[in-house]
Amino acid sequence: MPILTANYLWLKAFHLVFVVTWFAGLFYLPRLFVYHATATDVISLERFKIMERRLFAIMTIGAVLTALFGISMLIANTAYLQQSWLHAKLTLVALLVGYHLWCYRLLRRFSTDSNDHSQRWYRWFNEVPSILLLAIVILVVVKPF
Repeated sequence: MPILTANYLWLKAFHLVFVVTWFAGLFYLPRLFVYHATATDVISLERFKIMERRLFAIMTIGAVLTALFGISMLIANTAYLQQSWLHAKLTLVALLVGYHLWCYRLLRRFSTDSNDHSQRWYRWFNEVPSILLLAIVILVVVKPF
């Protein structure tokens, strides 16, 4: 079992803070897409574009800092690299990064007024990070394998 030092715990604390920041954006941006997909007036459409762009910037900062502190934790405690649950977690994190990039693609489509999806589709799309978060938390806390 890896030894937890005070420095490692600081890295972990900041990692968790930025995970929360990242997930706040992952939860809220698709919700903005739901509202944007149903908006029809120019003022609302332009407002959603601004909100989405700013939120994406904040959540990207959260994602980058999550990754940096996560990598720092692995460097500080390489024993975790031998554990299967971490490999599974990192696979799910890679899926989250893909979801994040998909959000960017959707944001770009909205920014050019070329959205192809219904508000119903975005409601389902909005559930993906919840499922990934549940699985990641279970892996990290329970360490089932």
